[in-house]
Amino acid sequence: MVLIDSTLIRTQRRTGKADRRNYSGKHRSHGLHFLALTDEKGRLIWVSAARPGRTHDNTAARHDHILAHLRAAGLGALADLGFRGLDNDILDPVIVTGYIATRTHKLTRGEKEANRVLAVGRAPVEHGFAHLKNWRLLTKLRTDPARATRLLRALLVLTNLEINR
Repeated sequence: MVLIDSTLIRTQRRTGKADRRNYSGKHRSHGLHFLALTDEKGRLIWVSAARPGRTHDNTAARHDHILAHLRAAGLGALADLGFRGLDNDILDPVIVTGYIATRTHKLTRGEKEANRVLAVGRAPVEHGFAHLKNWRLLTKLRTDPARATRLLRALLVLTNLEINR
């Protein structure tokens, strides 16, 4: 089992119209969107390529063919509500997400408990992101996505070395 989540690495705003797509309305700041896979202890396994900050979780997962890779490896993944609708296979789901409440559908006691258990299981992925975002170099990031991808993957290796000491 793996944990999947996405994060926005905040960047300094670059000049020009080309940077508008790096603006994330959800976070109300400029940045680059990354997906990451961690194990159940929160150790980062994989980081995706950088995408513009406005990219949705499902879009990034589809571009990286996450479902196909997880099925080929025989793995399942726990994910947050941002990944709802990515895996529509009811009989053999690969990605497990929580339940969502709407105006017309209030969550039952069992659904609330299932969401709580899922949140507890997903907590290590947030710790993995916290370790990665501790690098002060990321606070001054102002570069194109290709360089940011190489930088983040290098920091992934250094983070794993630092944590596994």
